[in-house]
Amino acid sequence: MSILVIGGGPAGLMAADVLSSARVSVDLFDAMPSVGRKFLMAGKGGLNITHSEPWDAFVARYGARSAIIEKHLKNFTPDDFRAWVHALGVETFVGSSGRVFPKEMKAAPLLRAWLRRLRANGVQFHMRHKWVGWDREKLKFETPQGSAVFSGDGVVLALGGGSWPQLGSDAAWVNVLRGRSVDIAPLQPSNCGFDVNWSAFFREKYAGAPIKAVVASVSGPGEDMIRRQGEFVVTSTGVEGSLIYALSANLRDTIAMHGKAVLWLDLAPGKTHAQLEQSLQKPRGRKSLPNFLREYAGLEGAKVGLLREALKPDDFANTKHLAATIKAFPLTLIATRPLGEAISTAGGVRFDALEENLMLKNIPGVFVAGEMLDWDAPTG
Repeated sequence: MSILVIGGGPAGLMAADVLSSARVSVDLFDAMPSVGRKFLMAGKGGLNITHSEPWDAFVARYGARSAIIEKHLKNFTPDDFRAWVHALGVETFVGSSGRVFPKEMKAAPLLRAWLRRLRANGVQFHMRHKWVGWDREKLKFETPQGSAVFSGDGVVLALGGGSWPQLGSDAAWVNVLRGRSVDIAPLQPSNCGFDVNWSAFFREKYAGAPIKAVVASVSGPGEDMIRRQGEFVVTSTGVEGSLIYALSANLRDTIAMHGKAVLWLDLAPGKTHAQLEQSLQKPRGRKSLPNFLREYAGLEGAKVGLLREALKPDDFANTKHLAATIKAFPLTLIATRPLGEAISTAGGVRFDALEENLMLKNIPGVFVAGEMLDWDAPTG
């Protein structure tokens, strides 16, 4: 049996790994000169490969697709994933946040070991082969030498979404599959940054500054509040970072419905509202406002800048109002950053278009994997 795998990202490489380990002949194709480019880019941040949290919490990260994704996750759990990484000779550790990383905090050693095993298993790599559709029953590719066609007993499509197109995921497959009547949800940014109408002063002073140790809340399905603790970064256009990414699906969908989304920030999670209000009642004396807020509220830097964005000078003398704003700061987000800047893509091939084992109903023998599927991939 021979299988064609289209796409050299993690989903395509894993498909090739599973198939070749079962003694199936595999040809893997990618439009780029080398595989795993986005994987290597992710490794610059330490390569958070999975999470050690309890199963129910882990599955809940998949949001609206949790029920569908869970049955697939059970076939390859986070523990299975760590064992798979260890089998490649790469050690892992659990960080203080519960996230799991390679001991070296790099993607390249893992990718090199992975490719060695794939080649040892007989996987044939075809680089600079861009899939453009079908020529009758064969798959058609554009290559530097011209058009080429290949056929096999089955096909796995793992072409990624539309984020970071410079690394290979240009979403050209969307029109190809729609031409074969495959139902595809529009691609949207996921794990992305958002735009905020900063004042010129705030933008110039704080772009690039971290906002650490905050709790963020946003309305979820059914108007229940979703709360996450963490940190993010101020950008010249708005905000980005791990805490923002964790809430991005709800924020994105709220903006789509209402034209904006309010992210409520507790800027002093280490103090209760009562404790904070009591501290702020102390006389300011000759202390500057930043020094006063640092000493009695634990705020400094961009957190103080945020308060100055929202409050008038007289508001800082109103202890109740100031404490309330620190504990529930309303940060209004007006738009997602463009799809090309996002870490990953939501939308894609709808699960209704797939059989239970992720084969396309309209094109028997063709399977879909990874970011091409209609789901919001969690990060962190």
